[in-house]
Amino acid sequence: MLAAQLQAQHLDSARLEVFFRLIKTRVALEVWARNQGEGAFRLLHIYRLAATSGRLGPKRRAGDEQVPEGFYTIDRFNPQSLYHLSLGLDYPTADDILATGLADPGGDIFLHGSDVTVGCLPLTDAGIEEVYLLAVAARAAGQATINVHLFPFPLVEEELRRREASPHAAFWRGLAPGYAYFEAHRTLAPPAAQYATPAPATR
Repeated sequence: MLAAQLQAQHLDSARLEVFFRLIKTRVALEVWARNQGEGAFRLLHIYRLAATSGRLGPKRRAGDEQVPEGFYTIDRFNPQSLYHLSLGLDYPTADDILATGLADPGGDIFLHGSDVTVGCLPLTDAGIEEVYLLAVAARAAGQATINVHLFPFPLVEEELRRREASPHAAFWRGLAPGYAYFEAHRTLAPPAAQYATPAPATR
Protein backbone atom coordinates (compact mmCIF):
# COMPACT_ATOMS: atom_id res chain seq x y z
CA MET A 1 0.00 0.00 0.00
CA LEU A 2 2.79 2.45 0.90
CA ALA A 3 4.61 1.77 -2.35
CA ALA A 4 1.40 2.49 -4.26
CA GLN A 5 0.84 5.73 -2.34
CA LEU A 6 4.36 6.91 -3.07
CA GLN A 7 4.14 5.96 -6.72
CA ALA A 8 0.80 7.75 -7.12
CA GLN A 9 2.42 10.95 -5.85
CA HIS A 10 5.57 10.43 -7.96
CA LEU A 11 7.65 10.02 -4.83
CA ASP A 12 10.91 8.05 -4.79
CA SER A 13 11.55 6.14 -1.55
CA ALA A 14 15.29 6.62 -2.08
CA ARG A 15 14.79 10.42 -1.94
CA LEU A 16 11.82 10.57 0.43
CA GLU A 17 11.33 13.44 2.85
CA VAL A 18 8.31 13.59 5.18
CA PHE A 19 6.60 16.11 7.45
CA PHE A 20 3.82 15.46 9.97
CA ARG A 21 1.15 17.97 11.01
CA LEU A 22 -1.67 17.62 13.53
CA ILE A 23 -4.56 20.06 13.92
CA LYS A 24 -6.37 19.04 17.11
CA THR A 25 -9.86 20.12 16.04
CA ARG A 26 -9.56 17.91 12.95
CA VAL A 27 -8.57 14.89 15.12
CA ALA A 28 -6.17 13.70 12.44
CA LEU A 29 -2.49 13.49 11.57
CA GLU A 30 -1.53 14.78 8.14
CA VAL A 31 1.44 13.14 6.45
CA TRP A 32 3.13 15.34 3.85
CA ALA A 33 5.95 14.17 1.59
CA ARG A 34 8.29 15.29 -1.17
CA ASN A 35 11.41 14.14 -2.95
CA GLN A 36 14.60 15.65 -1.58
CA GLY A 37 15.47 18.77 -3.51
CA GLU A 38 11.85 19.61 -4.36
CA GLY A 39 10.30 22.79 -2.99
CA ALA A 40 6.76 21.83 -2.02
CA PHE A 41 5.43 19.03 0.15
CA ARG A 42 2.37 17.12 -1.09
CA LEU A 43 -0.32 15.67 1.16
CA LEU A 44 0.24 11.92 1.15
CA HIS A 45 -2.36 10.68 3.64
CA ILE A 46 -4.53 11.70 6.61
CA TYR A 47 -4.72 9.36 9.60
CA ARG A 48 -7.60 9.75 12.04
CA LEU A 49 -6.60 9.65 15.69
CA ALA A 50 -8.02 6.65 17.50
CA ALA A 51 -8.46 8.63 20.75
CA THR A 52 -7.78 12.08 22.18
CA SER A 53 -7.07 13.56 25.59
CA GLY A 54 -6.87 16.99 27.12
CA ARG A 55 -8.26 20.24 25.74
CA LEU A 56 -7.12 22.92 23.32
CA GLY A 57 -3.97 24.49 24.66
CA PRO A 58 -0.30 23.58 25.13
CA LYS A 59 1.12 20.98 27.49
CA ARG A 60 2.50 22.76 30.52
CA ARG A 61 3.10 20.17 33.24
CA ALA A 62 3.60 16.47 33.81
CA GLY A 63 0.35 14.54 34.20
CA ASP A 64 -1.97 17.14 32.64
CA GLU A 65 -2.87 14.71 29.80
CA GLN A 66 -2.39 17.51 27.28
CA VAL A 67 -1.03 16.97 23.79
CA PRO A 68 1.70 19.58 23.20
CA GLU A 69 1.32 22.42 20.71
CA GLY A 70 4.17 23.91 18.73
CA PHE A 71 7.09 22.84 16.57
CA TYR A 72 8.75 19.50 17.30
CA THR A 73 10.86 16.78 15.73
CA ILE A 74 10.99 13.00 15.93
CA ASP A 75 13.80 12.02 18.30
CA ARG A 76 13.09 8.30 18.96
CA PHE A 77 12.14 5.28 16.90
CA ASN A 78 10.77 2.55 19.16
CA PRO A 79 9.99 -0.77 17.44
CA GLN A 80 9.44 -2.43 20.85
CA SER A 81 6.73 -0.06 22.08
CA LEU A 82 4.02 -1.27 24.45
CA TYR A 83 1.68 0.34 21.91
CA HIS A 84 2.90 -1.69 18.92
CA LEU A 85 5.29 0.90 17.43
CA SER A 86 6.05 4.48 18.42
CA LEU A 87 7.81 7.64 17.31
CA GLY A 88 8.88 10.00 20.09
CA LEU A 89 8.67 13.78 19.99
CA ASP A 90 11.40 16.00 21.39
CA TYR A 91 9.00 17.54 23.93
CA PRO A 92 9.91 19.40 26.07
CA THR A 93 11.96 21.73 23.92
CA ALA A 94 13.83 24.73 25.28
CA ASP A 95 10.78 26.83 24.34
CA ASP A 96 8.51 24.60 26.45
CA ILE A 97 10.82 24.79 29.46
CA LEU A 98 11.05 28.58 29.11
CA ALA A 99 7.27 28.94 28.81
CA THR A 100 6.51 26.80 31.86
CA GLY A 101 9.35 27.91 34.10
CA LEU A 102 9.64 24.25 35.12
CA ALA A 103 12.74 22.11 34.81
CA ASP A 104 10.53 19.09 34.09
CA PRO A 105 7.20 19.91 32.34
CA GLY A 106 6.58 16.25 31.56
CA GLY A 107 7.72 14.22 28.58
CA ASP A 108 7.38 10.93 26.70
CA ILE A 109 5.00 12.18 24.01
CA PHE A 110 4.64 9.68 21.17
CA LEU A 111 2.87 8.88 17.97
CA HIS A 112 1.94 5.25 18.60
CA GLY A 113 -0.44 2.39 17.90
CA SER A 114 -3.47 1.24 19.90
CA ASP A 115 -6.46 3.43 20.77
CA VAL A 116 -5.62 4.79 24.23
CA THR A 117 -3.93 8.04 25.22
CA VAL A 118 -3.02 10.26 28.16
CA GLY A 119 -1.39 12.97 26.07
CA CYS A 120 0.03 10.99 23.14
CA LEU A 121 -1.27 10.51 19.60
CA PRO A 122 -2.67 7.00 18.95
CA LEU A 123 -3.11 6.09 15.28
CA THR A 124 -4.25 2.43 15.65
CA ASP A 125 -1.76 -0.34 15.02
CA ALA A 126 -2.37 -0.26 11.27
CA GLY A 127 -1.93 3.52 11.14
CA ILE A 128 1.30 3.63 13.11
CA GLU A 129 2.74 0.85 10.95
CA GLU A 130 2.39 3.03 7.85
CA VAL A 131 3.59 6.23 9.53
CA TYR A 132 6.51 4.44 11.18
CA LEU A 133 7.60 2.84 7.90
CA LEU A 134 7.44 6.21 6.14
CA ALA A 135 9.61 7.75 8.84
CA VAL A 136 12.08 4.87 8.61
CA ALA A 137 12.22 5.19 4.82
CA ALA A 138 12.80 8.95 5.05
CA ARG A 139 15.58 8.47 7.60
CA ALA A 140 17.17 5.80 5.41
CA ALA A 141 17.02 8.22 2.48
CA GLY A 142 19.04 10.72 4.51
CA GLN A 143 16.44 12.91 6.24
CA ALA A 144 18.14 13.76 9.51
CA THR A 145 15.26 15.79 11.00
CA ILE A 146 11.60 14.84 10.71
CA ASN A 147 9.45 17.79 11.74
CA VAL A 148 6.11 17.49 13.54
CA HIS A 149 3.89 20.57 13.89
CA LEU A 150 1.04 20.41 16.42
CA PHE A 151 -1.67 23.06 16.32
CA PRO A 152 -4.93 23.48 18.26
CA PHE A 153 -6.98 24.58 15.23
CA PRO A 154 -6.23 26.23 11.86
CA LEU A 155 -4.27 29.32 12.93
CA VAL A 156 -6.02 31.76 10.60
CA GLU A 157 -7.17 35.21 11.66
CA GLU A 158 -10.86 34.31 11.91
CA GLU A 159 -10.15 31.38 14.24
CA LEU A 160 -7.67 33.38 16.33
CA ARG A 161 -10.17 36.23 16.81
CA ARG A 162 -12.83 33.77 17.99
CA ARG A 163 -10.52 32.71 20.81
CA GLU A 164 -9.09 36.06 21.89
CA ALA A 165 -10.47 35.57 25.42
CA SER A 166 -8.53 32.33 25.91
CA PRO A 167 -5.54 32.42 28.28
CA HIS A 168 -3.62 30.77 25.42
CA ALA A 169 -4.50 33.45 22.81
CA ALA A 170 -1.07 35.11 22.80
CA PHE A 171 0.67 31.74 22.63
CA TRP A 172 -1.44 30.69 19.63
CA ARG A 173 -0.72 33.97 17.83
CA GLY A 174 2.94 33.26 18.44
CA LEU A 175 2.64 29.99 16.49
CA ALA A 176 0.66 31.53 13.62
CA PRO A 177 3.62 32.57 11.40
CA GLY A 178 4.88 28.98 11.17
CA TYR A 179 1.39 27.77 10.29
CA ALA A 180 0.84 30.52 7.70
CA TYR A 181 4.21 29.96 6.05
CA PHE A 182 3.46 26.31 5.38
CA GLU A 183 -0.03 27.12 4.12
CA ALA A 184 1.42 29.64 1.66
CA HIS A 185 4.51 27.75 0.49
CA ARG A 186 3.96 24.06 1.36
CA THR A 187 7.41 24.01 2.90
CA LEU A 188 8.63 24.76 6.42
CA ALA A 189 9.51 28.20 7.68
CA PRO A 190 13.08 28.68 8.87
CA PRO A 191 13.18 28.15 12.66
CA ALA A 192 13.75 31.85 13.33
CA ALA A 193 10.56 32.69 11.41
CA GLN A 194 8.22 30.15 13.04
CA TYR A 195 7.23 32.30 16.00
CA ALA A 196 5.85 35.86 15.93
CA THR A 197 7.36 36.58 19.35
CA PRO A 198 8.79 34.41 22.13
CA ALA A 199 5.87 32.33 23.37
CA PRO A 200 4.62 33.65 26.73
CA ALA A 201 3.86 31.43 29.69
CA THR A 202 0.34 29.93 29.65
CA ARG A 203 0.15 27.72 32.72
